[in-house]
Amino acid sequence: MAQTSEPDVLVIGAGPAGAMAAALLAQKGYSVLVMEKQHFPRFSIGESLLAYAAQMLLDANMFDAVLSGGFQYKNGAVFDWEDKHEEFNFADKVTPGLGFTFQVQRGKFDHILAKEAERFGATVRYGVTITGMTPGAPPKVTCKTEAGDTETYSPKFVLDASGFGRTLARMLDLEKPSAFSPRAARFAWVKDAIPAGTFDRQKIRVGISPKDRDIWSWLIPFPDGHSSLGMVASTEQFQRYKGTDEEKYWGMISDEPALRSLLKDAHTVRPVGEIIGFAANVKTLHGPGYALLGNAAEFLDPVFSSGVTIALHSATLAAGLLDRTFKGGTPNWQTEFQEPLMFGVETFRTFVTGWYDLSLQDVIFYPEKSWQIHKMICSVLAGYVWDPKNPYNGPQSGRRLRALAAMCKDGTAHKIEVGNLS
Repeated sequence: MAQTSEPDVLVIGAGPAGAMAAALLAQKGYSVLVMEKQHFPRFSIGESLLAYAAQMLLDANMFDAVLSGGFQYKNGAVFDWEDKHEEFNFADKVTPGLGFTFQVQRGKFDHILAKEAERFGATVRYGVTITGMTPGAPPKVTCKTEAGDTETYSPKFVLDASGFGRTLARMLDLEKPSAFSPRAARFAWVKDAIPAGTFDRQKIRVGISPKDRDIWSWLIPFPDGHSSLGMVASTEQFQRYKGTDEEKYWGMISDEPALRSLLKDAHTVRPVGEIIGFAANVKTLHGPGYALLGNAAEFLDPVFSSGVTIALHSATLAAGLLDRTFKGGTPNWQTEFQEPLMFGVETFRTFVTGWYDLSLQDVIFYPEKSWQIHKMICSVLAGYVWDPKNPYNGPQSGRRLRALAAMCKDGTAHKIEVGNLS
């Protein structure tokens, strides 16, 4: 068993959360070791970023590297349901910050961020599997390399950014059931063959099935004529479709006529994949000598592309607290990490819940909009869910969204006085 030098921080996973945390801490002069099980570049879904994610990359001095990656510029989202079409432009928001972002092939994007972390001084090792972790001060981590060597580390702190691998959640028995009903996603990359001018490639398209309004599709265009195309439904709804994976995939797409017409000449260029029961939750986001970042802690749903945004924000919070700790401070991880992070996560949860109980869909497709409320909703969709000045963020977001949806139902939502929101 090999014993190596001890880093200040050991990060599990080199995805967006791990790379962001490593980059921020390395820029502060701390020694950071990132352990990644896979080799980059590697495939991942979650290709449509939010504007706040781009803002965080800018603040972390990583934006220029992403900008040079040649990714598709993204300025908003469109929602289509039967003959209804609604657009949200991220510049039309109430929260300050960038009003644009990118749609990215995650293999390339994640690799860029990992290389940025290395540029700032972090060490990233690939092909290493974490095999054990004992919380404490300091914590103890064991891992195994692809060569079969076992290594141990006692860093000052461990950040779990393992994403869907959920390394510490599994090892430390932190997992708990999600409140969301089990859902599944089927997805592939397609050569979309969409005629020029018939679709705004600077926006993600979210389509709603005419048969079931809780079945929806994503269409995420890339700059090379390819798109990420996915369908999300309950596990029971997926069972209606028979045949090969490819046949079931296109069968679901055909149930949304506008989407099938848009993609009438499309074909897959990557095998159809599936994720079942992706929603996840944990009992706590931190403990003695460790914290959980991004999807390693909780994943809600892909509908609002919140995954990378939550990952980057959690990494930013954690890096700030560790900087204070290493300088002699004693931050409270409950009140300064978990609770502030959950302020935004609960906002996303409100909107995901509203999407599937159809109340948010009623708001989105309401024809007589209050422009100011539209901008508040747009700020949420752009990822600015930690802005306490937006009444549709935070612990009151659910009550306010339900009240707005009820007024959309009875046709009075355009009469809302924004200053009276409470």
